[in-house]
Amino acid sequence: MTIVELPYGKTKINIDIPAKNFGQKILPSEPSHLDQESEILKEALLNPTNSKPLKDIVSSSSKIAILVSDATRSCPTEKLLQPLLNLLYEYGIKDHQITIVFGLGLHRKQTIDEMKYIVGNNVYSKIKCIEHDRFKCRYVGTTKIGTPVEVFEEVLDSDTIICTGNIELHYYAGYSGGAKAILPGVSSEKSIISNHKLMIHENATIGNIMSPVRMDMEDAVNFVNVDFLYNVIVDSHKNIVAATAGNVIDAHRKGVSIVDKMYKVEVEPADIVVVSAGGYPKDINLYQAQKALENAKGAVKDGGSIIIVAECTDGFGNTTFEKWNRKLKTPEDVITKFNQEFELGGHKAAFVAKLSKRSKLYLSSDLPEMDVKSAFCIPSKNIQEQLNDLLAKNPNAIVHVMPFGGLTLTTPK
Repeated sequence: MTIVELPYGKTKINIDIPAKNFGQKILPSEPSHLDQESEILKEALLNPTNSKPLKDIVSSSSKIAILVSDATRSCPTEKLLQPLLNLLYEYGIKDHQITIVFGLGLHRKQTIDEMKYIVGNNVYSKIKCIEHDRFKCRYVGTTKIGTPVEVFEEVLDSDTIICTGNIELHYYAGYSGGAKAILPGVSSEKSIISNHKLMIHENATIGNIMSPVRMDMEDAVNFVNVDFLYNVIVDSHKNIVAATAGNVIDAHRKGVSIVDKMYKVEVEPADIVVVSAGGYPKDINLYQAQKALENAKGAVKDGGSIIIVAECTDGFGNTTFEKWNRKLKTPEDVITKFNQEFELGGHKAAFVAKLSKRSKLYLSSDLPEMDVKSAFCIPSKNIQEQLNDLLAKNPNAIVHVMPFGGLTLTTPK
């Protein structure tokens, strides 16, 4: 037997796979030796890519907006903030000159405890921390593709804008990080929907830096004076393994090259893939956990099975996603509606529906069985029993396991 540990929420579960059936434990190619995180961060901040040093960007009178990720992202914001704040203090900036802005995009508002957890109690207690409000945005221009660029007023009214975040694979923007801090991070609903409509384009795929969605995001920052980018790359254990800073485009590209080496994995497709979204917060809801399904599809044969492990304590995680799943009864219904009528949130339902026509999907979660079925998945409270049942039907099946499906992109050999 091969025993594999899978993240589930803030806990772990184990699965036993017979040796004759075990195919591959699909893991990212992560550094075995980790440098001190503080040194990685400081090195990036002091040696920016294609940018003036931060000390030449800020002045002692600057009003500074630091954009950070919200509770749905696995960015180690508290860790990356401290070296940045220390430098700003060194350059004469005081706490009252800084505003930390949580980029919500179209996500739900956070609790105070979530905000404290993200930035740390100390920072939250001494620096103004606010959430982006998509209804308080100001128009600054229109992208080449026609997206109106409307950005949160508090950000636009700052003297200096510093964008933070983490870079990882993204299922339609190619990659997270970079310009994503502005659009969708702190933009209006109108801007976000216009940009996200581009996901229906055939090139809007995971791991494609030329995704039209990302190109539009990067066009949008031409209308916003982003002074400094500060992004990190984390491993599957949430350790910071690399950082990049400087120009919002060029520094991001530097980070993307690191992500590609770590998280793109070529595999021989198997009969069964067991995939974990990667634990909290990547499995906080089904909306987020869907990314792991998308990443796993390259590892399974046509007609094969995917068992996804995702706690989903926040349920569906998006009202439109939930509405589409509850209202539309077949995968064909969802796909037809998506092709005829774009609605943000409905895109997730369409992606799952398309995959369910190619593979059998089993979901082990805390969701009610009715909700799981409405998302075209088969409820599976016990993944070991589910795997045993599948192997009983196909004793020679090969099983791949992806403990960190939210991070790792598989491509078939």
